[in-house]
Amino acid sequence: MKAMLLERPGEPLLYTEVPDLVPSAEQVLLRVLACGVCRTDLHVIDGELADPVLPLIPGHEIVGEVIGKGSRVRKFSLGGRLGVPWLGWTCGECAYCDSERENLCDEAKFTGYQIHGGYAEMAVADQRYCFPMDKSWNAVETAPLLCAGLIGYRALKLAGYGQRLGIYGFGAAAHIVTQLARYEGREVYAFTREGDHAAQQFARSLGAVWAGASSEMPPQLLEAALIFAPVGALVPAALRATAKGATVVCAGIHMSDIPSFPYDLLWSERVLRSVANLTRVDGEEFLSLASRVHVATHTVAYPLSRANEALADLRAGNFNGAAVLVPELG
Repeated sequence: MKAMLLERPGEPLLYTEVPDLVPSAEQVLLRVLACGVCRTDLHVIDGELADPVLPLIPGHEIVGEVIGKGSRVRKFSLGGRLGVPWLGWTCGECAYCDSERENLCDEAKFTGYQIHGGYAEMAVADQRYCFPMDKSWNAVETAPLLCAGLIGYRALKLAGYGQRLGIYGFGAAAHIVTQLARYEGREVYAFTREGDHAAQQFARSLGAVWAGASSEMPPQLLEAALIFAPVGALVPAALRATAKGATVVCAGIHMSDIPSFPYDLLWSERVLRSVANLTRVDGEEFLSLASRVHVATHTVAYPLSRANEALADLRAGNFNGAAVLVPELG
């Protein structure tokens, strides 16, 4: 099959042929219909996340059709459509797994990191960590739901019920979570790179009541804030923009170092916390909610062979919304 292969972190992906995948007893074999391009992929490819399995096929926002399955797969049938997220395997036995916190399992393995991902014509996935997807949904448009949407949803849950919500870094996750927040009746305040007027206009078009640079203070203090940009300096900026008792959620898997800041920014019972991965319950809840809300993703489709271009465009902020790879485009 054709795949984009990471041989060494820091180098471009190689478009090449690799042996067809064979599912294990608990895995399904998927024909990849679409795979989203996520900022986490950049962290893996750039070497900011340590110890990927090499050579590696990246990609963890996979929409695929079941074309084969292992001997113990009972949940899914051939021809069904599934979504595959970042969390790809857990031990199922530890204290975290036993308490529906499998996202914290010490033995967890991740799609496109320790398990070959979706930058390919085919992929395999553990049946426990696949979500049924409606065939009527457009594969390209739903691919970003499987990480940008899921992580955004978990971050929103952990932020509490604050009505004035700040979002720092207005990319794929932000444009989805804004729609969820507006559905819940919250006010959204969008923070972007300095001078990124296109992203600010994009945020307003989705219902943000205010949009400006990350260095600016909002017109009112925030009751919660989500940070999607991997920039540690945004943590004190977000705390400074929040009211007493607010929660600031760091929603990325990687972030540059957080600079020191005065305790006064955290005081008055503000909460600073992180999001780690996702749980299956998150996936079930979010996909049901996304269907009810009619979440609309803004996507740019690239042929599989142009994955390096899609990654470069993501890094440069050359589009609003999300990039998605489509094998059948070539």
